[in-house]
Amino acid sequence: MTSYRADITAVARAAGVSPATVSRVLNHPGLVSAPTRNRVEAAIRATGYIRNRAAQSMHGRRSATLGLVVPTVDYSIFAELVQSFNDAVAEHEFTLLLATHGYDLAAEYRVLRKLYEHRVDGIALIGLDHDADTFRLIASQDVPVVAAWAWAAESPLPCIGADNAEAGRVAARHLLDLGHRRIALVFPPSDKNDRARARLDAVQAALAAAGCAPPARWCARAPYDTSQAKAVCRDLLAGRDRPSALICGNDVIAQGAIAAATAQGLAIPGALSIMGIGDFPGSADTVPALSTVAIPARRIGARAGRHLVECLSGGPPAGILRERLPVELHRRGTTAPPGIA
Repeated sequence: MTSYRADITAVARAAGVSPATVSRVLNHPGLVSAPTRNRVEAAIRATGYIRNRAAQSMHGRRSATLGLVVPTVDYSIFAELVQSFNDAVAEHEFTLLLATHGYDLAAEYRVLRKLYEHRVDGIALIGLDHDADTFRLIASQDVPVVAAWAWAAESPLPCIGADNAEAGRVAARHLLDLGHRRIALVFPPSDKNDRARARLDAVQAALAAAGCAPPARWCARAPYDTSQAKAVCRDLLAGRDRPSALICGNDVIAQGAIAAATAQGLAIPGALSIMGIGDFPGSADTVPALSTVAIPARRIGARAGRHLVECLSGGPPAGILRERLPVELHRRGTTAPPGIA
């Protein structure tokens, strides 16, 4: 498919304004009336126009930069992926531009536009959920893109990552195999997070198949924040009608669960088993050490970086790359059969 890059004239034509007005919207939006500004911004989204902040560079010359957009750099969720991606591309003299969007897909679109404006040579995103504007923008640019961290057989973007549904199944199966049937779930919001949604759906399906689907009161939501997860888990564990085990959507929430259970005097794993997903740095050092399903973050980051370098060196693609890396159960100190210390 031939890519078409819209210019400022195309945006002006689509918005029914002059190119000068488009320029004012881009550079001095406060000088343009709201209705006109909204019309121009809609035309920018529709056409996929990207202004060239590196126009002074020679035509066709690479910027030698690659963009990596992650939801957050708080905690250590994506730390290993970022480092291994950077190491892989630095070997080929590419510089990494790192950006975050705080799990806000509209903000991700704006960040992506900025990276295109700086004429990055390639971009890596996290996951498979993105706004329609983001997909249109990617399609309008002749720049290689890879979705890291998540894998799906029908992904519309090249993807390199783990099967998050499998991670959920492994977590659920571990607790079921230990004999747990009173299992509660604490997961992050999943409406715009394909990783959390795939894990949650798989966990719920596995528990339902085992005849122990948790009641609604044992299905809680917690953000990617240890202190807030601790508060959510404290409420879930209050009272006598407690689960014997928790499956947490990621290790950050699991660490909050450990803190909540400890504060309430619950022995781990004797009174409560806690299961995470991710195996983030530090998960093996909690007290007790966290049982979790490892996502191979370092391998994913390195492979995503090498893929972009290959694309820019005349290698792939021949079709859409969809590469799945395996997850692995790490049984540690926070899980045991019910009532076993």
